[in-house]
Amino acid sequence: MRVLETQIFRGPNPYGYRPVIRLTLDLEELEEYPSDRIPGFTDRLIELIPSLQEHGCSYGEPGGFVLRLREGTWIGHIVEHIALELQCLAGTEVTYGKTRSVPDQPGLYFVIYSYREERVGREAGNLALRLVRSLLPAHLPSALQGDERASFDFVRERDDLISRAQDLVLGPTTASLVDEARKRGIPAIRLDDQSLVQLGYGKHQQRIRAAVTGQTSYIAVETASDKELTIRLLGDVGIPVPRHRRVRSAEDAAAAAEALDFPLVVKPLDVSHGRGVSLNLNTVEEVVRAFEVACEYSSDVLVETFLQGNDYRVLVINGEVVAVAERVPAHVIGDGKHTIAELIELVNRDPRRGFGHEKVLTKIKLNHQSDLLLERAGYTLATVLASGERFALAATANLSTGGTAIDRTTEIHYETREIARRAALIVGLDVAGIDVITPDISQPLREVGGGIVEVNAGPGFRMHLQPSEGTPRNVARFVIDMLFPPGQPTRIPILSITGTNGKTTTARMVAHILKMHGQRVGLTTTDGIYIDGELYLKGDLTGPWSARMVLKDPTIEAAVLETARGGILREGLGFERCDVGAVLNVSNDHLGLRGIHTVEQIAEIKGLVVEVVRDDGASVLNADDPLVAAMADRAEGRLIYFSMHGGESASDLVKNHIANGGTAVVLQAGVRGDMIAIYDAEQYIPLLWTHLIPATLEGKALHNVANALAATAIAYAHGVTIENIRQGLRTFNTSFYQAPGRLNIFDEHPFRVLVDYGHNPAAFAAMRELVERLRPSYPRVIGVVSSPGDRRNQDIAEAGGILGTMFDLLILKEDDDRRGRAPGEVIGILREAALAAGMPAAQIVDVPKELEAVRYAMNLAEPGELVIIFADNITGVWKEVIYHPRGATEGRIG
Repeated sequence: MRVLETQIFRGPNPYGYRPVIRLTLDLEELEEYPSDRIPGFTDRLIELIPSLQEHGCSYGEPGGFVLRLREGTWIGHIVEHIALELQCLAGTEVTYGKTRSVPDQPGLYFVIYSYREERVGREAGNLALRLVRSLLPAHLPSALQGDERASFDFVRERDDLISRAQDLVLGPTTASLVDEARKRGIPAIRLDDQSLVQLGYGKHQQRIRAAVTGQTSYIAVETASDKELTIRLLGDVGIPVPRHRRVRSAEDAAAAAEALDFPLVVKPLDVSHGRGVSLNLNTVEEVVRAFEVACEYSSDVLVETFLQGNDYRVLVINGEVVAVAERVPAHVIGDGKHTIAELIELVNRDPRRGFGHEKVLTKIKLNHQSDLLLERAGYTLATVLASGERFALAATANLSTGGTAIDRTTEIHYETREIARRAALIVGLDVAGIDVITPDISQPLREVGGGIVEVNAGPGFRMHLQPSEGTPRNVARFVIDMLFPPGQPTRIPILSITGTNGKTTTARMVAHILKMHGQRVGLTTTDGIYIDGELYLKGDLTGPWSARMVLKDPTIEAAVLETARGGILREGLGFERCDVGAVLNVSNDHLGLRGIHTVEQIAEIKGLVVEVVRDDGASVLNADDPLVAAMADRAEGRLIYFSMHGGESASDLVKNHIANGGTAVVLQAGVRGDMIAIYDAEQYIPLLWTHLIPATLEGKALHNVANALAATAIAYAHGVTIENIRQGLRTFNTSFYQAPGRLNIFDEHPFRVLVDYGHNPAAFAAMRELVERLRPSYPRVIGVVSSPGDRRNQDIAEAGGILGTMFDLLILKEDDDRRGRAPGEVIGILREAALAAGMPAAQIVDVPKELEAVRYAMNLAEPGELVIIFADNITGVWKEVIYHPRGATEGRIG
């Protein structure tokens, strides 16, 4: 059994809208060994992971998966279920998975399972595989062998995974905020390995780190961290607080104990979660010992009077009290039989208790407080408590040391509520946890005694979200309300454009139109990332990583994303939903790569873009492409078609769509020329003559006419005004500096040079159509061409056949990266196909190196001729064109 590939999908992907991991698993000899043929396998597996009995699998009820195991199911399916369950045991609840055989490849399976934290998902998959191998009979090659089998301890590795997961997953506070945001359609992006999360996109984003927000004052956090300063500030305005002294030595601590009234509290000045805190100290010796414990955490220590009463946490958000919890220290209750140590073990067996924040409760852990309490009571861990006797194992009531919480939100007295609210405002925190000690939270604080002992920045929400007793409080909603008040935008518009050809030009057109519309645009393309028209990062950046880069930028007002097939297949989409999704066309490019062998499969992948359109968004589809038009059944939001055929020549699909009140952008033929027109319900809007759009070469470049139709539909769906769409199309041109490699024309030589990035049969066919329209103006057309080496032979041959009917002289070259092809191999296929198409051999020349081929063509070109270069190295070719000596002015850069 071998894992051939592990693929991580981080956004919407071919397997759904949730993040998933896909293992490509070769079962090898295990293809002949379903689970019922492996003696003892099922019983040993269920013994190690009893919770697998809860999996319903295809039966839809608990026990279904175990039934499948006993009936016989394949190892890939078993790995899927184990990987899911291990993640659940680690505190990251996931349920979705499926296992499918790879077509025409016996023994190969895609094992797909969801994850919430990528590294936990990866490790769960690896441990699932090792566990399965450990349960196989030793005579099978896939089984763990020798030392590896002897050293494999599943229980230890499972617990290690659970422990590591706590360092990787979002804590309960951050997770609750992310969940609440996503309920409202606000996207979330994790920015680091801790709890820094971006909520929203672009200029509307807000950031959180647990309960600390981007609006939290740094001064307020520093103030709250200094416990002595906090108490002093609160006391200065009359809020009841304990008397205190700040000390830095054991002698100072003893002196403070003499000056203050017993009992006392000793705690580090700036440490959270109750670490180093000692309560209810009654002698100078205890104070000195507690000082030494506190010094392990801070050089500055606070000695303060001990307030009698219960421990309450009052949560204040945006100046209002939203939840109150009574915190009960970790404790055990005697039964007259078990020792304290045994009672702790029994309590920790509670399935609600776990490590860190993985469960509702945390396992009880002993510390210096426990030692002090045992000593005072005259007990040891071997003591057997009387039946019903309650013994506290911690002086502080932190949940992180095993404490519990009881919701008291409705019981807090109005006066105490106001005191807590004022305390948060005085410290200056937008989110504050106010620690109140009082005998009775339902009575006025000043009357019953007690006071505020701490104000916490970034307070944990777990005690309010999942109290041990009482009503859970969704406190996260108050934070999200504060960060995103009603009516305030939470995300920037996302316009995603995909297709086989034309997506770069269309994306650039749309970005230019949006700039005319007054928006600061983030654009991702095959050429790079552009921010407000300026190149920000160069490269082929059409995948999910580049999309997320744009969406993280706090200056961006709209994102236009060229979305390529490769990125979807590699990692999924870089966004959860888009406002406008557009599919321009689908043709046979990149077939044979990443398991895609048919045009229909390409259409299935590209259609994902319109599946994730928001309900109030729009899907833009090419009505002239049957595979694209068929995506209407999958498309979300409002449906907008674009078509090269309008008026009487419009297809029934477009006519019916318009008749039913739909929106369509069409090419309307007329006596004066072709007009781009918009139909929207009962409106007919003539937009612009195509010959006035520079990118169409006076209307002759029909593929750019189609791109202009698509750009119009996308911009109109986004709400751009008609005049701004019109002005955007009028002022967009395909110069090298505005759209490198997209129909770039250089007219400074006696002949015309056209540079384009076309590299597949559909692109060559579109250029052939343009050449036919231009041919009357040129006595000869010279082509410099290659084809990418990772295309199938039949696709390269199809391209060669088109090229053989297109040029008067064909110069064949190779890309610098031959992508696994032998030298001259691609040229040979193109040559044979061009000859078969009827092109004379004398009109075909091989010049393998690209720049040499460009120079060769330009040296041959006569005045008035047209040279078309399908470039791979766009910038290098363009420089070669503009610096070519024939007809160029010395020093001119074009």
